[in-house]
Amino acid sequence: MSAVTLQVQLGARTYEIVIGDGLLNDISNIIQGSVDAQIVVVSNILVYPLYGVPLEAALRKAGMRVFSIVLPDGEVNKDWPTLDKIFDSLLENACDRKTMLIALGGGVIGDMVGFAAAIYQRGIPFIQIPTTLLAQVDSSVGGKTAINHRLGKNMVGAFYQPRRVVIDIATLASLPEREYRSGLAEIIKYGVALDADFYNWIEQNIDLLLQREPAALMYAIRRSCEIKASVVGDDEYETKGGRALLNFGHTFGHAIESALGYGVWLHGEAVASGMVMATNFSCAMGRIDLKTTERIIDVIKRTGLPLRPPDIPADVMLMHMSRDKKNENGDIHLILLDAIGASSLDGTVKRDAIHNYLANLPNINQ
Repeated sequence: MSAVTLQVQLGARTYEIVIGDGLLNDISNIIQGSVDAQIVVVSNILVYPLYGVPLEAALRKAGMRVFSIVLPDGEVNKDWPTLDKIFDSLLENACDRKTMLIALGGGVIGDMVGFAAAIYQRGIPFIQIPTTLLAQVDSSVGGKTAINHRLGKNMVGAFYQPRRVVIDIATLASLPEREYRSGLAEIIKYGVALDADFYNWIEQNIDLLLQREPAALMYAIRRSCEIKASVVGDDEYETKGGRALLNFGHTFGHAIESALGYGVWLHGEAVASGMVMATNFSCAMGRIDLKTTERIIDVIKRTGLPLRPPDIPADVMLMHMSRDKKNENGDIHLILLDAIGASSLDGTVKRDAIHNYLANLPNINQ
């Protein structure tokens, strides 16, 4: 299976997304040409033994100066103290503004390393090597970097684009089933919110995706990245409204994550339930019909991802939704559906209507 190269078109900040099988076996896929700067591989305790050790050895063999930073695993560690460990190592090793960071891991590592790169000495280059399905199709592309705050997910961060994204689908072989299915939520999101043809393909091929069939997986990752690259290229800083549509299901989903405590539910699990909630709410408002609603919920159900949210009081959910970054002037902005593949940002829904919906969620078979 040959590698595919896409571009995120951002003028002087344009960069490539390379997708293939076995890309980490050749460092020329990661570092192009000679590099005179220090290279720092940042990973976590689970990923580093699998992919970080051979990557670091290969970089050294090619004559590059490299060291690694190995962080604890999990969303609960996406915070200032963990971020500070990156800065401690960079300063202890006298890293300068030419230092290149490599984010090797899932979305937590990618978000933290990107944020560290954005603010260390006011900006140093970094490369994304996502090793989870969720990171490959979503968080590694587009330049959103952040850490969590106890009052809200991804509330402290920056827009900062990587120099390159290298997606090696071979890394998914070691991904636990729960993590893998979590990534499917983001793939489904692209089809439901932005591309009806892609959704139809997902509907027909979800069983192959669940089996991790290479050709289906390659297409799903490629199409997800194509959609995101197009949206980001048109609305890099989420000022036009288009990029916000990538957050379908996330207003409810982020509230679930914040209310439960980070890491109790995986991000994709919360997004899956959030998509069901946003779909049912769209139906309740008369924007989509029941048949469309059932089609969407059926595909999510086939993944085994959660359909119902955990038992969180409506007041608590609404409080966390009130802190969503899409909100303006105190109004909660929801991404709602007009059809499969067609979504829009709506800031006109009253809080009382949202609270009433949360307090009286429709019955959904798990």
